[in-house]
Amino acid sequence: MAIDIAIDILIEAGDWGEEADIRPLIEAAVAAAIRSGGIEVPEAAELSVLLTDDAHIRVLNRDWRDKDKPTNVLSFPGSDPDEPIGPMLGDIAVAYETTAAEALDAGRPLAHHISHLIVHGLLHLFGYDHEESDEAEAMERLETAILADLGIPDPYADTQPIDGGGGDPVETKAK
Repeated sequence: MAIDIAIDILIEAGDWGEEADIRPLIEAAVAAAIRSGGIEVPEAAELSVLLTDDAHIRVLNRDWRDKDKPTNVLSFPGSDPDEPIGPMLGDIAVAYETTAAEALDAGRPLAHHISHLIVHGLLHLFGYDHEESDEAEAMERLETAILADLGIPDPYADTQPIDGGGGDPVETKAK
């Protein structure tokens, strides 16, 4: 199945490196999420990915979620949750320092954690959530299957959710 999503990547801040180096990682994560997640994507779909730092994501988290602290990933849907998904899927913002620290703490390659956060953020754009335990379990199972499609080990194996800023269960630590 061909996946036709225009992905706009903006590296605003942080040690992300060059777009040409990170673009294949982001594109692979998005393609796997669409393929393995059974997500229906509208024709001529667009996605925006902001790669930033803790300082900016803290402002976004404060302004949009009333949480005045950095987090790893934020998602901003391109359409109202009660409406069908339109061609503008939405925006995903990822903070470098938090993401790098989480990967290091978990003993995982940074590329694996970035892929996980892109998948996690994209699933939020398609209405997946983790506010309730049953929703969280379903979302984690789907993330694990998508990441397996990329050859990435289960990020939830031998881990437990923690609230490291955004309350997202992708922020984990060993038991």
